[in-house]
Amino acid sequence: MGLFILRRLGVMLLTALCLTFIVFWLTNLYPNLEKLAKNQGNFRMSDEAVTSFLGDRGYLQPTYDKFGEWLGVMPGWVTEKEDGKVFGRCFTADTPEDERPTRCGILQGDWGFSTVFKANVSDTLAPRLAATGKLMLCVLLLMVPAALIVGVLAGMREGSKLDRSLSTFSIATTATPEYVSGVIFIAVLASSKYGLSPLLVEWGLLGTEDTLFGKGKTLFLGSATSAVKDATFWNFFLPVLTISLYGMGYIARMTRASMTEVMTAQYIRTARLKGVKFSDIVLKHALRNALIAPFTVIMLQIPWLLNGVVIVETLFNYKGFGWLLVQAAGNNDIELLLAVSVVSVIVVLITQLISDIGYVYLNPRIRIS
Repeated sequence: MGLFILRRLGVMLLTALCLTFIVFWLTNLYPNLEKLAKNQGNFRMSDEAVTSFLGDRGYLQPTYDKFGEWLGVMPGWVTEKEDGKVFGRCFTADTPEDERPTRCGILQGDWGFSTVFKANVSDTLAPRLAATGKLMLCVLLLMVPAALIVGVLAGMREGSKLDRSLSTFSIATTATPEYVSGVIFIAVLASSKYGLSPLLVEWGLLGTEDTLFGKGKTLFLGSATSAVKDATFWNFFLPVLTISLYGMGYIARMTRASMTEVMTAQYIRTARLKGVKFSDIVLKHALRNALIAPFTVIMLQIPWLLNGVVIVETLFNYKGFGWLLVQAAGNNDIELLLAVSVVSVIVVLITQLISDIGYVYLNPRIRIS
C-alpha cells in the first residue's frame, strides 16, 4: 500500500505540473497580456506602449522562463529604468537592496498580486476558499445521505412502484441544471410576490415578529451574500439545496444499480431461504457491498462541486471560490486565475487518491500488483 501511495503521489505531482503549465500558457497568450496592459494602463495605449509595459514587467520573456519564475525555481525578472530605479518580480523600487529576494514563486509561498482586488492572491483566495468549503460541506451532508437512502430504497425491490417513482425523481433532478432549479427555488421560496411566501404571509405565518423563521416576508432569502460570514438556514439553504439536488440523482442511480445487483446475489438468496429478516438482509449483508461503487462516485462529486459552485455562487451572489473564479476570468486577473486553477487541480488529484485508497479498503478482493 505504501508503494502504491508513493507511486500515485509521483503521478499526481507530474499531472499537476503538466496541467498547471497548460493553464499558465493559455493565460499568458499575448491577447490576454495586451488586455492586461490596457486594463492596468490606458485602453488607448499604443502598441509601442503596450510592448514597453509588458517588457518592463517580464511578460515578454519565453514561456518556460516565466513559468519557472512563477513556480519559484528561477530568479525573478529585474528591470532598471532610465532614471536609475530598479524593480523586479520579487521587490519594488522602494525595497532596500539588502532585502530584495532573488526568487519569489509558489514554492516560496508567493502567489502573486491580484490586479482586481488590489491585494495579495493568497489573502484574497483563502477566505473565498473557506467559504466554498463551508458550502461544500453542507452540500455533502445533505446530498450523500439523501442519495443513499433514495438509492437503497429503490434498489431493495426492483421494478416496484417505489423503485419507479424514486428512479424518476433521480433522473429529473440530474436532468435539471443548477441555473434552472436555482431560479425556480428563488421564485417559489424566496419571492415576496410569487410562490409560497405570499400565501404564508396571508395565513399569518410570515411578516410578523413571530414568523416561521423570524426573518421577514419571505420563506428563504434569495441572496446568500450574508451567509459568507453568518450562515443561517434562512440565507444558506437555497444554494445548498440547488447543488445537492443536481448531484443527488446521479449518486442515487448508482446506488440503486449496485443495490439491485447485490440483492440478486447467491448469498442474499441463501439468507432469505434461512428466514433472515428482510431488514437484516439489507442492512447487514447487502448494504456494505452495495456501497463500494457509490463510494467512488461520491468522492468524484467533490471536484464536480468546484464546477457547480461557479454557477450557484454567481446566481445567489455567494462570494466564494466559484464567484472568485468568475471575477478572475472576467477581469483577466492572470495571477488570481492561475492560483484558482492550481487549487482546483490539487483538489481533484487528492480526491482521486482518497477514492482509490478507500476503494481498496472497501473491496478486499482488490489486490495491488
